[in-house]
Amino acid sequence: MPELKDTYPLYLNNRAAQPNTDLEVTDKFTGEVAFRTALATPDVIEEGIAGAVRSAEPMAKLASYERQDVLMHCVQRFRERFDELAYALCVEAGKPINDAEGEVTRLIDTFRIAAEETVRNYGEVQPLDISARAKGYMGMWKRVPIGPCSFISPFNFPLNLAAHKIAPAIAIGCPFVMKPASKTPLGALIMGEVLAECDILPEGAFSILPASRDGADLFTEDERLKLLSFTGSPGVGWDLKAKAGKKKVVLELGGNAAVVIDKDADLEDALDRVIFGAFYQSGQSCIGVQRILIHSEVYDRFKAMLVEKTKTLKAGDPKDRETFIGPMISDKEASRLKGWIDEAVDGGASLLVGGSLSNGNMLEATLLENVPDDCAARNEEAFGPLAILRPFDSFDEALEQVNDSKFGLQAGLFTRDLFQVLDAWDRLDVGGVVVNDVPSYRVDNMPYGGVKDSGLGREGIRFAMEDMSEIRNLVVRRTS
Repeated sequence: MPELKDTYPLYLNNRAAQPNTDLEVTDKFTGEVAFRTALATPDVIEEGIAGAVRSAEPMAKLASYERQDVLMHCVQRFRERFDELAYALCVEAGKPINDAEGEVTRLIDTFRIAAEETVRNYGEVQPLDISARAKGYMGMWKRVPIGPCSFISPFNFPLNLAAHKIAPAIAIGCPFVMKPASKTPLGALIMGEVLAECDILPEGAFSILPASRDGADLFTEDERLKLLSFTGSPGVGWDLKAKAGKKKVVLELGGNAAVVIDKDADLEDALDRVIFGAFYQSGQSCIGVQRILIHSEVYDRFKAMLVEKTKTLKAGDPKDRETFIGPMISDKEASRLKGWIDEAVDGGASLLVGGSLSNGNMLEATLLENVPDDCAARNEEAFGPLAILRPFDSFDEALEQVNDSKFGLQAGLFTRDLFQVLDAWDRLDVGGVVVNDVPSYRVDNMPYGGVKDSGLGREGIRFAMEDMSEIRNLVVRRTS
């Protein structure tokens, strides 16, 4: 296994800085301090924002090929540092090594897609002569960088969710300041180390600044920042939006995603995918499978299959390649979800498998059924290794159950009926419908995001670039 350093710097205006070593980051499995990083103070954050403002014009002037070269440099360096990046995820996030390697692969994909899109920033020629008064006029428009951006990323995908902000910003030509999650800052800091190797980036093009939660106010409220992109919990996200002022806001928030298993589904295929969707990286994904809706004709059979498969999942050290269930991010979060499980059981739910908590943050993969409608386990975002089962008798009923949520990120649907697929696509109030797979599936160039309490806007490189740009018109009157 690679070795991590004892201390890591923050990155201020493209350069490493070590004003302190105040942020302790723990190994989420052992609980021991794994390394320390610098913690940005308000004056450091102010300096980063000021640098982003100064660099806005030179960033916008970079040629497309120059921005593409920066992104391709990152792709190459991430490939070279693949094992280090995966091990860092294992330690700081407690992510099982197989999942960690998958995330590094997605990091590379995300930067590669951004590099490709850098040279595809097209505009449009628009006819304006729609009536006699506009005869002789024509229009054109192009996209230009919106300016300095502010990014706040979460703990559960420390590499890829940061990459979905950083890569499109570089591709379109926006400087940025980023606050990575305090529990998992290392992935973003390694990205900063790689970006710092790119001399072509103007000073102030990026700052990666671990900070306390209080520091988030500076990333949110400063009027010099033109866009805030936040990924995290709904409560925090909507509060930040209320404080953001005039800037554009993109929110990637939570969910309690449902998957529908219809009577014509291939149950063996669905089983493997549902187990993955519910329990990969200990369920700590906003599109993790939380609600499993099963047609009554196959309910008992599929329930038995789920229980038996869940019992086989190995829990333990995320550095062990046999481990599927690793630790949750903290004792507090594990205790919170254990409380939700106990509340549901006390209210009449049946515990089918799991439910035990050990070593502070090791929660067993858990399946419940007959969960009362008023329980947190059904209505809130579990963000841990918990899924609940419920039968349905008709497809209409299944769609109604999917929509019976304050969230709307993605939904999964296992069926062979094309007409039902199209019906679900029309009727489900979610950002995306995934057919014959779980809602947890995502490819990094697709438009991704939710409705209702799940957020605003869309990620996916091209769509993020659109958020980070604005349209500039040109109107021409031809007089000859």
